[in-house]
Amino acid sequence: MTENIVSIKGLWICRALHAVLEDINLELAAGDFLGLIGPNGGGKSTLLKAMLGLIKPDRGSIAIFGLPPAAARSRVGYMPQKTVFDQSFPVNVLDVVLMGRYSRTGLMHRYGPHDRIAAQNALAAVGMEDRAMREIGALSGGEQQRVFVARSLVSDPKLLLLDEPTAGVDSAQQTDFYDLLCHLNRDQGIAIVLVSHDVTAISKYVSKIACLNQRLYYHDSKELSNEDIEKAYGCPVEMIAHGTPHRVLREHD
Repeated sequence: MTENIVSIKGLWICRALHAVLEDINLELAAGDFLGLIGPNGGGKSTLLKAMLGLIKPDRGSIAIFGLPPAAARSRVGYMPQKTVFDQSFPVNVLDVVLMGRYSRTGLMHRYGPHDRIAAQNALAAVGMEDRAMREIGALSGGEQQRVFVARSLVSDPKLLLLDEPTAGVDSAQQTDFYDLLCHLNRDQGIAIVLVSHDVTAISKYVSKIACLNQRLYYHDSKELSNEDIEKAYGCPVEMIAHGTPHRVLREHD
């Protein structure tokens, strides 16, 4: 029987008496690759932060590897929606990746040889080992994204949460990036939750798709009905276009 690594039951998260997430139920097994789509402000980033234990539920429960989210954080890699840094700051790729070891070393501890080996292995996993001593600001957007994935992998996670990781990356680099995620999922057994606006782009890579706009529309499969998508987006959706993320809608009031 496949192990459930994520179990979310009856989850509600509210802000100023407004429900950001409403009665969310979700089960994910080891090796799953879930694409999570939905409109801006629909709660996708909030759901990921709740899975990390950064936001506490108002109602319901979350278990990650059978533990409260905060207790399981060392087993989860996270790539936030925007990684903001000074492109001119002189920090090399290896040091950026080593930052992902904080959950194991703590802020006041020095990195040891085993940490550097883990960082080199993480860079090798994303095909960036030859860039280890280059400054992060000298890399292309796609290369930087690979480095940030390596940073999320350096603690050897079994679950990877990615919040719109291809934003600002051109379409050719996006294809390479999605191929990398498939390799991590298929060959290294890392379960992945990928937030994206572009269902057409991700649908060929993920094994399951869910749509979130306050409520979750999910059938434990790669199929979403037009009715599900229209409920989530609040208007009739003709298609979700590939390329620069945008939605094409049928005429409606």
